[in-house]
Amino acid sequence: MAKESMKAREVKRAKLVARYAEKRAALKQIVRTGDPADAYEAAQKLQELPKNSNPIRMHNRCKLTGRPKGYIRQFGISRIQFREMASNGLIPGVKKASW
Repeated sequence: MAKESMKAREVKRAKLVARYAEKRAALKQIVRTGDPADAYEAAQKLQELPKNSNPIRMHNRCKLTGRPKGYIRQFGISRIQFREMASNGLIPGVKKASW
């Protein structure tokens, strides 16, 4: 798959998460604190929400390549890009170790 389509998919997920955030939070609160009958109904409604509206499905991606794995949170890039940029001296304060 092309990285553009994957990034578009992440954007779509982010919109869904934002759209259903309030509804999802309200239903989860009912599940946690409501009486069992209401909690069961709320759980059923929670399952009917779109799968991608769950924030857990969001994924950090490299800003340069879109790679989802090997993401270094402090820099916002993947491990591969980090290594390349550090070797070329493009990241301030980061030196490649050589001993």
